[in-house]
Amino acid sequence: MYGQPQARSVGDMNPNAVANFCALGAIALWSTLAVLGVKLAHVPPFLLTGLALLVGSSLVWPAVAMKPARWKVPVEAVALGVYGLFGFHLLLFIALRQAPPVNANLLNYLWPLLIVVLAPVFLPAVKLRPQHVLAAVTGFAGAALAIAGGDPDAAPGAGARGNADVGAVFWGYMAALGSAFIWATYSLGTRRLADDGARVPTSAIGLFGAISGLLALLCHVWFEPSVVLGMRDILLIGFTGLGPLGLAFYLWDRAFKLGDPRTIGVLSYLTPLASTLLLVLATGRSFSGGLLLAAVLISGAAMLALRADDAPADSRLAPEHDASPDGHTA
Repeated sequence: MYGQPQARSVGDMNPNAVANFCALGAIALWSTLAVLGVKLAHVPPFLLTGLALLVGSSLVWPAVAMKPARWKVPVEAVALGVYGLFGFHLLLFIALRQAPPVNANLLNYLWPLLIVVLAPVFLPAVKLRPQHVLAAVTGFAGAALAIAGGDPDAAPGAGARGNADVGAVFWGYMAALGSAFIWATYSLGTRRLADDGARVPTSAIGLFGAISGLLALLCHVWFEPSVVLGMRDILLIGFTGLGPLGLAFYLWDRAFKLGDPRTIGVLSYLTPLASTLLLVLATGRSFSGGLLLAAVLISGAAMLALRADDAPADSRLAPEHDASPDGHTA
């Protein structure tokens, strides 16, 4: 009847809107990692990552048990998944151990900027616009303020390795840059595989997580001391696996298969801001002026990117096929 609103199914929604929603869901989950990291600081990082990735992988085990073909994916897709999930965490942990943590974390958060800049290299249909570049640079400035503003001791060179050997710090910085490059290229690579017609369902992220988790546990056995976990540790690791190292990866995969990587890259700068805000609240610290300015910069960058994403010229980025809930493309 005229004037009566009609319900819209999920399939009728704008793919970019669905992608941005999925990306924001992943960002919200990743923002809890800093607080969880503080509560689990006594757990060796490779042990924590390995167990959490296996828990995250288990989210799709029932679906895979009913249909094993969900994990029958091309070898290049498996290689890309392990490269992203395991390679990113491996280099990030090296960076945090060899270089001042705040500085290393800042370099690691170059990955949203790299996603924006490298998008045309991986995706021929994507063209860089001045709005996206400006948004990415503004977002990085906001991320830098958020990371430094959340820690009153975060002056350049501060951290556990502030007075460490210059060579070790240098390689720590290189590892941080490497982790940023890996996550950016992994994210864009998943979209490139989808655009090339590879049938890689989102449930395959569980396979990548399982392999990466086992590799991380091997690193724990080789490089880290053994520890005894308490019930509280097990519960927190379980939450980490179900959320930021589990569901977040599935949402991120769907976001990149459906949306505009330039916009998603800029939205990703909300991660360090939200993470720092939660950490400040959890530790009872006061909000600094730098943190408030970071919120303004990142929010402005996100709005600029979303407005650029609404431009008609980007309609060709929307998938021309329908995607099933499991991430298969027809």
